[in-house]
Amino acid sequence: MFSSKKDVSQEQALDMSRIPAHIAIIMDGNGRWAQKRHLPRVAGHKQGMQTVKTVTMAASDLGVKVLSLYAFSTENWKRPSSEVNYLMQLPIRFFSTFVPDLVKHNVRVMVMGDTTRLPEATQKAVNDAIKDTADCDGMVLNFALNYGSRDEITRAVKQIASEVQDGQLDPANITEQTISDHLMSAPLGELADPDLLIRTSGEERISNFMLWQIGYSELEFVDEHWPDFDGDSLKRAIIDFQGRHRRFGGLVNQ
Repeated sequence: MFSSKKDVSQEQALDMSRIPAHIAIIMDGNGRWAQKRHLPRVAGHKQGMQTVKTVTMAASDLGVKVLSLYAFSTENWKRPSSEVNYLMQLPIRFFSTFVPDLVKHNVRVMVMGDTTRLPEATQKAVNDAIKDTADCDGMVLNFALNYGSRDEITRAVKQIASEVQDGQLDPANITEQTISDHLMSAPLGELADPDLLIRTSGEERISNFMLWQIGYSELEFVDEHWPDFDGDSLKRAIIDFQGRHRRFGGLVNQ
């Protein structure tokens, strides 16, 4: 099973020399968090935005190099229009209040996904945040907005096919790196593949998120809804990650 819901002993210490370089999170459970409190679903999304700020600062302080957050999928357009409209406002609110803190902590914003479909005001907020943090060289806060991994891979295949058709690329020379270089995560370079993938809210599925990149990621499924997740939750997940043996298909003592 992929599940890793076991309790992490508080006596276990976090090894700061083995912090995962790239952590990806599927932020799930905002709606259920709200419903448990007899609140509208949008209240969960609002609280979830605060959690993004908390976890971003915690990850940066721990020395994480890339934090990828699944903010809005290509499938999320199927939700009620009122909820989608609210979700489209969240990046505007988030960046309008949080960019100064990101700059202060030397965090650079990156976005992957088809942002051209987002409302103009949302696009502007995203592009301004990217521009305003462009000189930061600390942690990369990588938002997946209107992102779906199958869409990403389909686009990559089309680009590669076009290069072959134009004579720029010999099919015999296509490698795994060729594909990686055509994905939306390519700007992350050697940090494109997450070391650790966390999904909140107890669900145990990937939901079309970074399917190529997580080929050898450690998967951590936690019961907490995203609004309840915090810096301590992140540390517990990392401690669990540090207790695993990543063999990448080989043997530990070969």
